[in-house]
Parts: sequence; structure tokens; C-alpha cells
Amino acid sequence: MDAGRHGVSRRRMLALAGAAAVAVTQGRGEARAAAGSTAKLFATDTGTGRNVMLLHGWTCDSHDWSWQLPALESRYRVVAADLRGHGRSEVMPPGAYTPADYVADIEALISTGYPGQRFVVVGHSMGGQIAARLAARRPDLVEAVVSVDGALGFSGDAARLFEKTVHDLTIGDPGAVVPALFQLVYDPATDPAYRRWHARRAQGMPPHVVRESFGPLFFGAGQVGLDEASATFCRSLTVPVYHLCRDPAQAGRMRPWFQHPKSKVELWSGAGHWIMQDRSHDVNAALTAWIDAL
Repeated sequence: MDAGRHGVSRRRMLALAGAAAVAVTQGRGEARAAAGSTAKLFATDTGTGRNVMLLHGWTCDSHDWSWQLPALESRYRVVAADLRGHGRSEVMPPGAYTPADYVADIEALISTGYPGQRFVVVGHSMGGQIAARLAARRPDLVEAVVSVDGALGFSGDAARLFEKTVHDLTIGDPGAVVPALFQLVYDPATDPAYRRWHARRAQGMPPHVVRESFGPLFFGAGQVGLDEASATFCRSLTVPVYHLCRDPAQAGRMRPWFQHPKSKVELWSGAGHWIMQDRSHDVNAALTAWIDAL
């Protein structure tokens, strides 16, 4: 899709939506993050060895990594955190859910809790973009990034779906919008229990957190999730990046974007958006092999 047409379409969609939540998070959230207003995060710290941090996705929490924790904690020191407004972490007021806010929290967690140390940061969905943004901002804190179907490198139909999601979140009930979106990104074989868990968890979150966290990942100044802005951002990363995704076109598009020789983009089939849950044993083997080879 043409970038110019994309921009017009997004402006029209946001105008139709009234996009109050998205507008609030742009600009003001960046300033708040820069001022150091970080959230109190819940995190577990288990195991010994190389430092690994796990970041979940939008409307999720660190329980998403339950299928990885035993395998990873047996060989690494693993910190699994809940992002602001999610899980057991602090719920901040409206206007505090830009990517910069999320990055500031993780930067503070590492800088204060693990001074002088670096982490392999593994992120799913929104967490993948947060991990990559942290690596761009503070490569001294990040040894490498693993992006599990992370919010990077999207275009075309995905961009149109995200436009619709911003609109629906603004005018509708997030408790209905989020489960409807998730139904579009499951594999036919995804366990129905996972689907129900994901939906119920989103329905229990503060609506402002759900609404404000999504749009800035893909729209507005500084977005790095879509089109050429995402390509430019990914090309700027200096640390190794392992990106797992489910779309062949996306995988082909993104493979030339990462400059570090140990980076790779890998296509995964037979899984939905939660690749690490649908194919947990395979993902565990792939993650540990790549991390151990760094």
C-alpha cells in the first residue's frame, strides 16, 4: 500500500473515531516518560546464568511465558515482568501508555535493579517492539532482542486491520473489540482454552490501558510498526535480532533489515500469534539454541 495513501487513511480513520485516547498518548506520554515517571512493575527473577528478560504483549501479562519459564530458568537468569497497566504492575493514569512510557519502565528496571548488566530481551507482540525500542535507545542494556511475532514490519492488510482496531477501540467496548481481533490471529489448531484465557484477561483490564496502548505502536509520530518507518528503525538496530513471524511476505520483507551478522528472521507455520504457546517445545529449542550461540 502506498505510504501517502496510508497517511490519509489513518488521519481519516482517527478523525472518524474521535481518537481521544490515541491523541492523549502522543507527545504528552513521551514527555512524561522523559521526565522519569516510571511505573512500579511486578517481576519474577529466577535461575542463574546469562540474563534474559521476558516481555509480554498487549492486554497480556508475564503468565504468557509459563511454557518457556521452566526451560529458560534451568539455564539462564530469567526476569519476567508485567508491563505497566498489565498483570500485577502499577496502573498509571490516562495519557501514560506510549511505547516510550513502556520503554522507560524497562530501562529503569534494568538500570536500577541490575546496574552494569545487559539482557537478552525476549518480547511477544507489543513486547517485541518495546524490546527493540529499548535496544535502539540503550544498547548498553541489551545484548540481543528476540521478537516473537513482534509489532514490527507490518504493511498492507495488517495496517488496514490496525486502523479499524483503533477506530473500534475508541468508540466501542475494549472487552469486545480485543477478543474479536484475537480471533483473526489464531491458528485453527490453537487450543480453545488459550483463546478463552486471552479474552477474559483483556476483559478484566482497565479500558484506558487497552485503548491507549495500541494505536501508538502503529500510528502517529514516532511509530515503528508499519511500512518504511519500521524498515528504517529495524535497519538502525546494532544488536542481534531474532524475529519469529507467521506471514511469509513479512518474513521476506524483513530479512534484509537487520545489520548484525547473528540476526535472523524466521517464518513459523502451524501457530497463531502466540507462537510460544501453540508450539512451545519448538520455540524453547529455537530460543535456547540462538541465545547460546550469541
